[in-house]
Amino acid sequence: MIVLSLAEIAGIVGGRLHRTDGTAEVTGSVEFDTREITPGGLFVALPGAKVDGHDFAARAVESGAVAVLAAREVDAPAVIVPPLDAGVAHDRAFALVSDKDGAGAAVLAALAKLARHVIQKLSSDHLTVVGVTGSAGKTSTKDIIAQLLEPLGPTVAPPGSFNNELGHPWTALRADASTRQLVLELSARGPGHIAELASIAPPRIGVVLNVGTAHVGEFGSREGIAKGKGELVEALPSAEDGGVAVLNLDDPYVAAMASRTSARVVFVGESESAQVRAVDITLDDEARASFRLVTPDGEAPVKLPLYGEHQVGNALSAAAVALEMGSTTEEVAARLSGLERRSERRMEVSTRSDGVTVLNDSFNASPESMRAALKALASMSAKRRSWAVLGVMGDLGEDSVAAHDGIGRLVVRLNIDKLVVIGQAASATHQGAQQEGSWGEESVLVPDVEAAIALLHDQLRAGDVVLVKASKAAALWRVADAVLASPTTIVETPVVPPSPSQERSNGGDA
Repeated sequence: MIVLSLAEIAGIVGGRLHRTDGTAEVTGSVEFDTREITPGGLFVALPGAKVDGHDFAARAVESGAVAVLAAREVDAPAVIVPPLDAGVAHDRAFALVSDKDGAGAAVLAALAKLARHVIQKLSSDHLTVVGVTGSAGKTSTKDIIAQLLEPLGPTVAPPGSFNNELGHPWTALRADASTRQLVLELSARGPGHIAELASIAPPRIGVVLNVGTAHVGEFGSREGIAKGKGELVEALPSAEDGGVAVLNLDDPYVAAMASRTSARVVFVGESESAQVRAVDITLDDEARASFRLVTPDGEAPVKLPLYGEHQVGNALSAAAVALEMGSTTEEVAARLSGLERRSERRMEVSTRSDGVTVLNDSFNASPESMRAALKALASMSAKRRSWAVLGVMGDLGEDSVAAHDGIGRLVVRLNIDKLVVIGQAASATHQGAQQEGSWGEESVLVPDVEAAIALLHDQLRAGDVVLVKASKAAALWRVADAVLASPTTIVETPVVPPSPSQERSNGGDA
C-alpha cells in the first residue's frame, strides 16, 4: 500500500478520527488478522461467527498497527467508518460469516474505497490491473498469469481463491509504488458482484475463461451466469485507452461477450480463428499436456507441468495476457513449461511410497471442473486401477440432481474402476453410475468421510490412482490427507507454500 496518513484515510472513506490527531502514517500492510500485523500497518476490524475484530483493536496496536479501521469506537486509535443503509449493508455482506448490525458491511465498504483510491493512484503511474473470471479455472489461471508476468516486474496476486469482497480489496492493497502488475480473480454469487469488484480495482486487461453452471441457483440460468461474467468486459476501458478483453473462442457464451465491450478483443482457444491458440495437443501418462503455442508473433512448443487437459485453455488465456504485456512467444512458451502449482487442493498430485497416487482437487467443484478432473483421472490411470471419490457439488439449484446424475454416468463412460460417493446430498451421482451400467460394488454410496476413509484403507492397493473432489463445504481433503498418511513415506509433487491468509479465504467459486 502507498503511505497515507490517518487523516487522509478518514477523508477517503468518509470516516472520523478516534483517539488520534490523524498525523500518524500507515506504512505497513492492511490486515484483518492480528497475527499478520506488521509495524506501521492498519488493522481492519471485521465481525465473525465466533469473534469480532473490534474486540482485538488494542491487541492489533500492541502488535504494531498504527490504527484500526472500525465501525464503532474501540480502545485504540481508529478511523471510524460511517454506517450503511440497511439494504446496502445486506448486499455488501454476502460473504461475511456474521454481520447482524451491518458493521462488517460498513467496514468492507470503507476498505473498498481505500483500495479504489490506492489503485487509481498507482494505475495513473505504472500499474496494470488484470482481472480473471469464469465458472472454473480462475485460481489456476490467476496463478499462471502471475508466473508469466513476474519476470516483467513486481507482481501481486491473491493467495488461493481469495476473490470476494474482502479478498479483492485486501489483495489490491498489497500493491505499492514498486508493483507493476496486479492480477485479480473475480467471483460472484449473483448479478452485479463482478461489476462491483471491478470498480474497486479497475482492470485494463480482462480474461473470461468459460461459462458453466456453478452457482446457477443464484443466477437462475446459464444465460444469467454469462451476463454476470460479462460484467468484467463491460468494465474495461476502450481499445483507444488500452483496454483488452481476452475471450475463450471455444465457449460460445464467452465468445459472444465480444459485442459487450469497447476494449480490443483477443480470442484464445483451439479454433483456427483464435489469435492465440494451441495445436497438436497430446497428453502424457500423467495427463500433462504438450502443444504448439501459435500466436501472431510466431509459435513455440509447450510442455505443461500441470495436470489435466483443461489446463491448456487456462495457459492460452495467460499467454495472451503476457503477450499483451510485452513478452515474446518463445518467452511465454518457456515460462509455461516451467510453471509451479501455487494453490493447494487444486489438481494437487502426491504419490505414496507404495505407488498409490492421490489427485487432490478437493478445494471446490462444479459440473465443469468435475468433468475435467475425471478426464484427467482417466488419462492418468490407463494402466492402473482408478478411484473417483466424489462428494456434493453445491449451489446448483434445481439442476442439482441432473448434474450429479450426469457425473455418475461420466464415471462409467470413462471406465473408471471404482466410484465412492460421499453423503446423501451427492447420492444422484451413485444413482447415475448405476443407471449407466455400473453394477456390484463398482459404485458405492457411503454416509460420510470417515466411512470413505475406512473403505479406501481396506481396498486400496499399491499403484492405484485416487481422485478426491467435491465442493469446499464437504472438506473432502480429509480423505486425501488420510490416504496419504498411510504408508507414512510420501513423495509429493513440489508446491510453493501458501500464504497464511490462504486458509482464511471464504471466496466463492463462481
